[in-house]
Amino acid sequence: MNNKTMFAPGFTINVNANKTNNGAAANGFNGDGRGSAEALLPDPDFSSPARVREYCNSLRAAAVSLSIQVAMGAEIMKGVLAAVPDPEGRPFGSRTRAAKVARKMSRSADALRDAAKNAAACYSAFQQEYEEEINRVRHRARRPQQPAINWAEQ
Repeated sequence: MNNKTMFAPGFTINVNANKTNNGAAANGFNGDGRGSAEALLPDPDFSSPARVREYCNSLRAAAVSLSIQVAMGAEIMKGVLAAVPDPEGRPFGSRTRAAKVARKMSRSADALRDAAKNAAACYSAFQQEYEEEINRVRHRARRPQQPAINWAEQ
């Protein structure tokens, strides 16, 4: 070091993620750092309204999370690429080229956000289309039991 002092904070932060989902890491990535779609979504088992809701909610949550990550990545990409000098020396040429490239990633983030909206709309459409069947089972399953009064016990 060239007689410069390095700043080192006086504390450390330890983060442990122990939650697993079917053997996959909690962050949705395999041990080699690559993502796995299996870790983000449950099996497509649509055998009950609860399973349809679970799948749609999982898809919505995953799409929202990915949308945020991709949007952040687009902004980071734009900033990094804007630092590359324009080969023709045009004013603002670096920023223009960076924005043009990052725009595609930003559109991917928008598409993921739309996927989240459509996943929520899918469950809503399911409820509307199958309302009769759902209500038929719901009323039968949730019959409230009235407590019996035992008049002999006094």
